[in-house]
Amino acid sequence: MKKFECIIIDDEQFAVDWLKNYINAIPTLQLVKCYTDPLQALLEICNGHMVDLILLDIHMPKITGIDLCKEIRKKTKKLIFSTAYKEYGFEAYEADGDAYLLKPFTFAKFAGTVAKFFPAHEEGKIPINPPDDFFFVKNKEEHLKIIKINYAEVVAVESKQNYVLIHTLRKKVLTYMSLTEISKILNQLQNFVQFQRSFIIGKIHIDSIDGNTIKMVNGLQITVGEYYRKDFSVFLAEKLIKTGRKR
Repeated sequence: MKKFECIIIDDEQFAVDWLKNYINAIPTLQLVKCYTDPLQALLEICNGHMVDLILLDIHMPKITGIDLCKEIRKKTKKLIFSTAYKEYGFEAYEADGDAYLLKPFTFAKFAGTVAKFFPAHEEGKIPINPPDDFFFVKNKEEHLKIIKINYAEVVAVESKQNYVLIHTLRKKVLTYMSLTEISKILNQLQNFVQFQRSFIIGKIHIDSIDGNTIKMVNGLQITVGEYYRKDFSVFLAEKLIKTGRKR
């Protein structure tokens, strides 16, 4: 079976790990390199050999995925952009990307996009080992009905005494579990952070930050707790794109 070489470029380590799982579940894909530093990716890819596929985040510090694409596009047969921001769709198209995936995307969406580019997938042996990108909980408000939750759709988890309220992109689920218990599961994914005693939040679902107030994409607002302010400052410093120009 032919293997197609691919590269991941994303400044978020959790996003890299997430894509690694997706790639490893597709037998015809072979991951050859991952980058969280776009400038390092630029240098090494320009001096490296041609690959079959590059998975490229758009919103990154130092250099955007759009600008990076202009320099490395000739070094890959196919290039797929990924971003959590809808407004980059047109720019991605103009930058000669072959596809555009809006985060968070499911394994099925990823596999379907890849299948369009590489005919080997037509042999019928595709994604035979999809990763576990979901979990089940019992919903107290629906008579303990078992509900499927996709990790990628979790906006926040809120402590409610002996329960947690899971805020997703589509619904809210109240389940009997402590915040400490669910944090042990979520922390393995590196996609979640805790800046307040009562909340764990999904990093990719942060919409905006105003002082010590974090607004999530679903409208939920969370105030950074005093105990967590140092970690919050470090997180913000790592993600904030700065200019060297004077205002």
